[in-house]
Amino acid sequence: MSLAARFSLQGQTALVTGGAKGIGAAISRTLAQAGATVVIADLDQTAGEALAAALGGRFAPLDVTDWDACAALARREHPDVLVANAGIVHNAPTATVDPADWRRVIDVNLTGVFHSLRAFGPGMAHRGSGACVVTSSICGEVAVWPQPQAAYNAAKAGVNLLVKSTALEWASQGVRVNAVAPGYTATELTLAGRSKQDWFEVWMQRTPMGRLGDPQEIADPVLFLASPAASYITGTILTVDGGYTAA
Repeated sequence: MSLAARFSLQGQTALVTGGAKGIGAAISRTLAQAGATVVIADLDQTAGEALAAALGGRFAPLDVTDWDACAALARREHPDVLVANAGIVHNAPTATVDPADWRRVIDVNLTGVFHSLRAFGPGMAHRGSGACVVTSSICGEVAVWPQPQAAYNAAKAGVNLLVKSTALEWASQGVRVNAVAPGYTATELTLAGRSKQDWFEVWMQRTPMGRLGDPQEIADPVLFLASPAASYITGTILTVDGGYTAA
């Protein structure tokens, strides 16, 4: 197999949750460039439809916290590649966070990943092949600071073990399950933190490369994990953080 073929998704369908903006949009574009037909599953219909049209793909409205909606979409779409990317963040100290906000963060970032895997993974297993890539975070590996975000950190830590556990369950059925764990990246999700100079200074001090990541720098590792080039990789959390967790 040629080098180009090892990184190709030609003839495959890739479904990306939260694929309309930010890291998700970069992932959608990259998988399309690799030859996949991309299904963008997102709550943002305007952005999702526009990007899907530009990529020659499809848009599907989806709230990953809604199990019935995920199951219904899985009856219509049968992707070869699933990227469970949808996520939100909420900054609040543990002592004062509203329990409803806590539940929302867990529901989107952890339960939403479970719903996505649960909906689309069994079909992959039945067909005997598939690749699932989850967007985790360095926040699942270390408790980042100074922003107070225990709910997000806890959700991403849970995601990491969900990925590893599911990878073990599905390995013998030809389905690989991995994650990327981005560091601080220039997206809307980090905009609130980047606007706080004291937070941003700490982020950069603790990132040896001294800069934010670009969404494309996350999308490329996702393509790798989704492609035949990663055919012997499952249960791995691939950290992409400019050295943050190595320091």
